[in-house]
Amino acid sequence: MTATGIYSPKPGAAPLSRMIAAQAVLETKMLLRNGEQLLLTVIIPTLLLVLFGTVDVVDTGDGEAVDFLAPGILALAVMSTAFTGQAIATGFERRYGVLKRLAASPLPRWGLMTAKTLSVLVTEVLQVTLVTVIALALGWDPQGDPFSVFLLLVLGTAAFSGLGLLMAGTLKAEATLAAANLVFLLLLVGGGVVVPLDRFPEAAQDVLGLLPISALSEGLRDVLQHGAGMPWGNLGILAAWAVAGLAAAGAFFRWE
Repeated sequence: MTATGIYSPKPGAAPLSRMIAAQAVLETKMLLRNGEQLLLTVIIPTLLLVLFGTVDVVDTGDGEAVDFLAPGILALAVMSTAFTGQAIATGFERRYGVLKRLAASPLPRWGLMTAKTLSVLVTEVLQVTLVTVIALALGWDPQGDPFSVFLLLVLGTAAFSGLGLLMAGTLKAEATLAAANLVFLLLLVGGGVVVPLDRFPEAAQDVLGLLPISALSEGLRDVLQHGAGMPWGNLGILAAWAVAGLAAAGAFFRWE
């Protein structure tokens, strides 16, 4: 008689939670090792905060410049990671067939998207921490309810992630690269990040106020600078963009 052996490791796929965690760690490492991604997510927001916070370049109204700038830079950090960085990285992964190969692995497609989302959140935690430390060193005096800030950041991340994935999953990689960077620059100037929206014509203010970056930056500013309560209007705009962007990405995203 032949005894039945017990073999280790046991053949088969790893638990789903472990696969998602491993993919999220890999995505985060690749992002942090990419010089272009670091430029977008860390260096540019930090330089803007230090430059405009210490040099009187833009009239930010009454009070300290850093009190106006810090909420806008936090919004820019979210956009740079959840939208611009994710769109470019995912677009080139799609072009080179990485997404197609990963889709054929034991990790389900929704698990891959979950891992990418976790990577974005981890990066944003690092960004928010860095921006907060620098802003406090420049004399920032934040006000308001942290839970309101948390909701704004979460909905802002969802809105920009949906738009970034939609762009990456429908356009060619080169077009995504150009479009994502162009949108980043346009929203940096016209989204209330470093230039107050009231500096624009009234007709333009109504349109710009509906953009996700404007809703996020103005909502954060209302809470952190002015100590306002829950910014329901801005949260509603971000929620609408999040639902529309994620739904469109789910419907039109192409894996190859």
